[in-house]
This record gives sequence, structure tokens and C-alpha cells, in this order.
Amino acid sequence: MSKFAKIMSLVLAAIMMLSLLAGCGGKGGTVGGNSNGLEVDPATLSFPLAETATIKGLTNFPAGTESEPNNRTIFKRLEEQTNVHVEWKTIQSDQWGEKIALEMSNAKTLPDFVFNAGFGDTDLLKYAKQGVIINLEEYIEKYMPNLCKVFEQAPEYKAMCTDEDGHIWALPWIEQLGYEKTAIQTVGNMSFINTAWLEYLDLEMPTTVDEFEAVLIAFRDNAADLKAHFGIEGDIIPMSFIMNDGDQDPCILINGFGEGYGDPDRGRHIAVTDDKEVICVANSEGFKEGIAWLHELYAEGLIDPEAFTQEWSTYVAKGKSGRYGVCFSWDIANIASLDGWAPLPALTADVRNITPQNGSFTSGFDRGRCVVTAAAENPALVCAWLDQMYAPIQSPQNNWGTYGENDDFDIFVMGTNDQGEPMLQHAPLGDASPVEVREAESVNGPLAILDSYYGVYVTCPDDAQYRLDWIKDIYTPDMNTKYVFPNVFMSTEDTKKISDLQADISKCINTAKANWVMNGFTDADWDKLQSDLDAYGLKEYLSIHQKYLDAYYG
Repeated sequence: MSKFAKIMSLVLAAIMMLSLLAGCGGKGGTVGGNSNGLEVDPATLSFPLAETATIKGLTNFPAGTESEPNNRTIFKRLEEQTNVHVEWKTIQSDQWGEKIALEMSNAKTLPDFVFNAGFGDTDLLKYAKQGVIINLEEYIEKYMPNLCKVFEQAPEYKAMCTDEDGHIWALPWIEQLGYEKTAIQTVGNMSFINTAWLEYLDLEMPTTVDEFEAVLIAFRDNAADLKAHFGIEGDIIPMSFIMNDGDQDPCILINGFGEGYGDPDRGRHIAVTDDKEVICVANSEGFKEGIAWLHELYAEGLIDPEAFTQEWSTYVAKGKSGRYGVCFSWDIANIASLDGWAPLPALTADVRNITPQNGSFTSGFDRGRCVVTAAAENPALVCAWLDQMYAPIQSPQNNWGTYGENDDFDIFVMGTNDQGEPMLQHAPLGDASPVEVREAESVNGPLAILDSYYGVYVTCPDDAQYRLDWIKDIYTPDMNTKYVFPNVFMSTEDTKKISDLQADISKCINTAKANWVMNGFTDADWDKLQSDLDAYGLKEYLSIHQKYLDAYYG
């Protein structure tokens, strides 16, 4: 261990000890049971513990990465700094959805906490009602000073974590990058265009739907020249995407049609008008016109035929082979290369507009990231350990990766800020995929990174910075919508009702969208979609959302 690393270890240990002793306005007394014979008392608990304690956790890991969390540098350091050993049970991320419900159904075999839960509101309230998870507000107050400080600096997040009865059932993931219309989450499914192909064919960046269509036609008609000049193996694909797959969906292209809403919320298919009215975008004339236009592109052979069925691995492989003219994702570096690509600006049809994603004005937020189960023998110790994830120098590592690893790359190097204090500095990623690099080092889970941390505890990651610049320079000027639907914690009844209604409504819309882009549709098809949505309870669905929007703006 380097001299600086040893100093950092001592500094972090001291911070943990002082924060635990200080608490956050907590009361005296013992909370929770025993774990390995250790009694948890707020007057004496401090890290590192005098004796090793063991707690049990459940988490997930991306396929192809380290499956044992304790082999990851981040958890190795945390065990050294706290003297808390975690016995982990792990599930591969792509199997999490189908297996976690089974795990939560057997209270007798549950661990103390679920670290990377990602539970939705329905899950949280269901497990709370069943007594499977415990409410955390008292533990937060007594044993989680780092999280308390986050809530003090940004009280909106505490409000977003609290249900209508005043309970907090889970620990959040918070990632602030930008704010309101400049937040990094305002646009998820960015459209990227191959500027190397544009330059070679002497084409301008398109700004209207007609210009865009002409560019795709040029890509198609000059496929042989493009393949020869750029040494491409495989067919040229003017445009590819993964329909109805979050950031890989192409519907940012249709924001310019009709009223200009597009389909910014691929899960709920709702938007908020400037009159603070919640609407379903699939009722709008712009959605109808935009989908009809996408079908025209498909009929002209400008869209990848596999775009409706392909998986992420296939999508990326074709992108890495240099075959795309236009594609969609959070970051082009995940699919192709930063060089020779650029974000496609908003396309004008009837209007020019980019509708921000719902919930994006409060930046990145996951209410149900981590839960403590009723099986926890010592919930106070568990919460005290989980609070270390919210230390300002720790959260960025959990989110992105760490420093000082004995491998080919590091996300960070440990440096100092302007005050000479420790600061994580992002290392260059080179040609490596940001997703793959971070998946190899990060642990995710509950954490908080506030805008105020940048330049103090951590630098802004390069790929986030250029994305923030893209949003601010290319998309924010065309964000004419005043409101997005906020992050609200609905009641148990409303959450269940919304979940039930959304399952049918979303499936109905997504099925129609994919079918119509491929095969086209008639006015009778459109009318049937509207009647089907009514039959599935769309009016009630919108009215529940409207109730919470009205309450939010009070």
C-alpha cells in the first residue's frame, strides 16, 4: 500500500468513527438485536469495530464480471475500514427480475439486507405490508449521519423517499449531474449520427425530418462506396435501434410531429402539458403522425429489420463493426466510437421540441435501491455499515469504480482538491467502453453524489461531462416543455392500481408501436388503439397521476 493510500485509509476510518459518534440528532438507547455477540449502542459504536462482526447481504452482478463481491476492491477496503464482514449471496443481473421475487417470498432465508434491490414502489409497499422489510427513518436518524447530511443538503430527496404515512422503506441511489433542463437524465435515448459518413458523402447535419430522411437514403444508396472506403464487413444499415427498449428506442425522432411530445417515457407513456395536465402521448396526433413517418422509413429499407427483435449484444456487435449510420443509446461510446459520431439535434416537423424524460429534473434517483429485511438480527449495525456508502468519498467509487487496483485500468486516481484534501480524479477511459469498465469495478447499491461534490470530493466523469455538454448545447435550447412528471411516492392502493393499469396500457401501446412501424396502420387501427386504451382504464390511469401532480405543485 502506498504512503498516500495508508493516509487515506486512516482518514476514512477517522471520518467513520467521528460520524458514528456524532450521529444526526439521534436519541440514546439500543436499537436492534445482537449480531455475533455485539450490542449496538449509539454511545459506543464506531468503526472499525473492536471485534469482527458479520452481516448478510444479497446483491447482483453483471454477467461476465466478478461474481463474489468480497473480491472487489471496494468491499475489501470497506471491510478493513469497518471490521464488518459481509456474507454475500449473489444473482446474475440478467436473472435478477425473475429470482428476487422468489428470494423475498421466504422470510426465513432472507439476508439482513438487499443491497442492489432496485425495487419499485409496488414492491416496497407490498413487502412493507407483509412485514418482510422494516421502516428505516429511526435508524437513519440515529445511525446514518452521512445520509442525514445528504437529506439536509437536498431535502427534496428525503421527501421523495417518504411515503404518505411518514415511513422510509428503502435507501436511495442519488446521482446529480446537471439540474432541471440541463440534467443528464433529461434525454436518455439520444440519437447519434455517423458524421464520418456525412463528411465522406458531403452531406450536412439534418435539422428537419425531410433532411434526415434524405440522409438515410444517401447512406442506403451509397452503401457500396461506404463499405469500400471505410473497410466495413457486413451490410450497411442506415438506422438501427431496439424498439421499446428504453434508451435504445427511436421515438426521440418524432418529437417534432403534432403537439411535439414524442414518447419520452417509454414505461408509462405519459407527459405533462404546460397547463399541468397529465396526458397519454399515444392519444396525441403527433404520436400518430410520427409513427406513420417511421413506417415510411422502414418501408424504404432505411431501418434495420432486426431492430424489433435484436438483443443488446447483437445491437452492439453490429455497431462496433461500423455498420450504422444512425443509432440510439445513452452514450455512443457503448455502441461505436466517439470519433466520427455526434448527437442528432431535434428534428423539425410541425414543431421543434425535445420533451425531457419524466422525473429527470431532480436528476438520477432510485427510491428502492436498498432495503433492510425483518430477518436482520442487528438492523442498527446494518444501517451503520450501509451509511458508509453515503460518505462523499465513497459514493462515487460505488457508482463508477475505484482506484489502486492491480489490473489494466482504474476509474480513478486519488489526488487532492484545491484545498489539498483527498479527491477522486477520473482517469482516462481510452478506447474502453464506459459501461464495461464500470461494471468491472463498481458495486452500485445505495449512494448519493450531489452536484456540490464535483471539484471537492470527485471530478465529473469525462463521459458524463461531454454528455452534459451535449444536452446543454444541443438539446436544452429545444426543451420547450415547462414540466415533467415528478418522482412521487404514491399510496399502496394507488401504486397497485397504477401498476395493474400500466401493465396492460404499456403493452398495448408498445405492441401497436412496433407493429405499426413495421407494417403501417389505418385510421381504423388508430381508433381501435384508442378504444383499447379506454377499455384498459386509461382515464383512471391518468386521473391518478393527475392527483399526485396537483398535490406536488400544491
